[in-house]
Amino acid sequence: MIRLLLLIAAAIILQIYFYKKYFNSIRFLFNTDLSNLKILKRSVVVYLNIYLFIAFSLWLHTFITGDRFRLLIENDFWDYLILYPFWISIMVVIQVALFLILLDVIKFIVRLIFRQKKELIKKTCFVLTFIISTFFIIYVPARVIIDYKFVKVREVIYPEEATLKQLSNFKIAFIADVQADWYTNDNRLNHFIQKVNETEPDLVLIAGDIITSTPLYIDKAAQYLGKINTTYGVYSCVGDHDNWAYRGNVIKSRKEVKNALAVNNVRMLDNENLFIQVDSVSIGISFITESYSERISNRMLDSLSRATVNSDLRILVTHQPTNRIINRSIENDVDIMLAGHTHGGQITFLFPFINLTPTLLETKHVHGDFWYDDFLLIVNRGLGMSIVPIRYNSTPEVTLIRIFPE
Repeated sequence: MIRLLLLIAAAIILQIYFYKKYFNSIRFLFNTDLSNLKILKRSVVVYLNIYLFIAFSLWLHTFITGDRFRLLIENDFWDYLILYPFWISIMVVIQVALFLILLDVIKFIVRLIFRQKKELIKKTCFVLTFIISTFFIIYVPARVIIDYKFVKVREVIYPEEATLKQLSNFKIAFIADVQADWYTNDNRLNHFIQKVNETEPDLVLIAGDIITSTPLYIDKAAQYLGKINTTYGVYSCVGDHDNWAYRGNVIKSRKEVKNALAVNNVRMLDNENLFIQVDSVSIGISFITESYSERISNRMLDSLSRATVNSDLRILVTHQPTNRIINRSIENDVDIMLAGHTHGGQITFLFPFINLTPTLLETKHVHGDFWYDDFLLIVNRGLGMSIVPIRYNSTPEVTLIRIFPE
């Protein structure tokens, strides 16, 4: 309860800070009296926070009565009138506040050095505040729309030894975190699968999280993944959300997801190895279950990795890119490790010299390619969303890996 109240308090304080700064800059730069608009401004702020008030009221009801109530309203009017305005406005406030706080720090230092330039510094800060705020008021919703509608195909060239000559230009499409739900609907799923098929992959590997929650979207997710065209098949490891279709019943959840995928010719492997023969070249793939619901033991991890030691190309597919799995993979001479889970930092705030995302609290391997000598870790941004029903500065992607012998 204390953590929740602190989060709400922080959200309110940041909003007050942002609105005060922005409107003060307007008043100063345009010499405009905004006092007549006080009721309108307050009405807008209240409207943008309706979702927060409702969610907190329901949570408070649960806290007092003990009756669990999950705020899950699947309705377009609710989404576009209440839900999205709240989250987008919060993203704007946080994004702008990061820059304005930095600006306040710089202003404080500069004023100590140039005391005689106070008016110039003041005017400059008002101008910068207005420019920064206006830019992000436009940029944030535009970027949210882009990250909702578009899918990027990112190509990775993997150079290998001449022994893999027969794998020349072999294409592996790697995807993660499809997370079919109300927000990742038919339109998004269909567009995503089209992007996968456009790469004309020889093999497709998935880093888990086929659904987000509830069993309602299991069949839909499986049916769309079953539309992928490939020569050597489509295979997935187990993700976090694949265990949560039925809260409190991991076995049933995982079984239903696995069976639905199998009906659509997609195989989910749970701490298992797969061997694919391409002419005379052998590809050994270990599918490792590393999730919040289940962690693979070091002994089993090493055993599965050793079983692929005679393969020409060794790949490990897992959901979470934990340091333990990365380090063991390096020690076991795995060639490529594929992971998802991070959503590429689903919410990523722009900031000088570094992009800030809550995902950094869990791992530094947020997105992209990470080389450790001859070992390559690839972390895919995925398609779906968790907790927050939007993506910001994290465009969904399909990673296309081309094997290119040196």
